[in-house]
Amino acid sequence: MPATLPGIPRGGLSHRSDDPRQRLIIALDVSTAAAAQRIVAAVGDSALTYKVGLQLYTAEGPQVVADLLASGRRVFLDLKYHDIPNTVAGAVSAAAKLGVSMLTVHAAGSGKMLRAAVEAAQARPGLIVLAVTVLTSLDAYDLDKIGIRGSVEDSVVRLATIALANGCQGVVASAREASTLRAELGSDFAIVTPGVRPAGSHAGDQVRIVTPAEAIASGASHIVVGRPITEAADPAAEARAILGQISR
Repeated sequence: MPATLPGIPRGGLSHRSDDPRQRLIIALDVSTAAAAQRIVAAVGDSALTYKVGLQLYTAEGPQVVADLLASGRRVFLDLKYHDIPNTVAGAVSAAAKLGVSMLTVHAAGSGKMLRAAVEAAQARPGLIVLAVTVLTSLDAYDLDKIGIRGSVEDSVVRLATIALANGCQGVVASAREASTLRAELGSDFAIVTPGVRPAGSHAGDQVRIVTPAEAIASGASHIVVGRPITEAADPAAEARAILGQISR
């Protein structure tokens, strides 16, 4: 397994990569290891990295991660850790031992928690800690209802600033905020964008969605795509189509 984030060279962080497969992450939002294995087999060599989130990890546990790694794939462990610093550090340490390439914590967990996560990740050189800013299922109305004033963009920039200041190597944010993040915080960090849908796809439970081409043009280093690929009649062909959009 490589010691750096897919698409980010060993010499430093960058949101550029010549191979579009380095920028595509396929979300395995399924409930069984068998379903995940079918998707991986159907996609073939059209993708290198797969996201294991709460649904699959809760159903199958760490073995599903081990199986993906054994097959030569990279794993983005998206469990969005958010707890007291000591507990998060322990979880990150366990994830590092699994061999994942990157994982997520919530930026809202505070600087102490983020620093604890980053320090624990050092047990696996190259493991990337990504801080989740504002979920792509939320909009300004949702934030206001939980007492967070201001625009979504303001919240994303504020949380990303805290995350980077405390050692995180990147953030998870909608591509709608990616261009602002690049303008205000620079290019030396990863921006992983969920909520990506090819033109004409159903939005599902996402609110702030964009197309793959829009995400890359906005400054995203990586895009996460799930159902448009995993539920396609030909997942490999759909993945290749998205790779074409990334390249353009």
